[in-house]
Amino acid sequence: MLKIAVASENKMVTEHFGHCESFMIFDTENNQIIKSETVANPGHKPGFLPNFLADRGVNVIISGGMGGGAVEIFNERNVEVIVGASGDAKTAVENYLKGELKTTGSVCHEHQHHDECGE
Repeated sequence: MLKIAVASENKMVTEHFGHCESFMIFDTENNQIIKSETVANPGHKPGFLPNFLADRGVNVIISGGMGGGAVEIFNERNVEVIVGASGDAKTAVENYLKGELKTTGSVCHEHQHHDECGE
């Protein structure tokens, strides 16, 4: 089983991982979504969210953008990071399961909004 979390707002993938409204967490098996739940973002503190999600058993995180610090913690916790996603959160997960969603590798400090990412 694969647990995939999407940083989301109104069921859409959000651009800013740390400041998203909620995380949609999808349980998948055999490349099918079997269950989904929405967890409110418990708050942005450096290093907190990646561990919060990893502790919930998340294997993959999908987001529009993400700061380098968060990416490092996810990597340490063996959580796959997919950034550069956009659109409907559930569709992003389905595309990931089909092997069609690839990370663009964009972390927040590479774009003009770095102040908003809490770096």
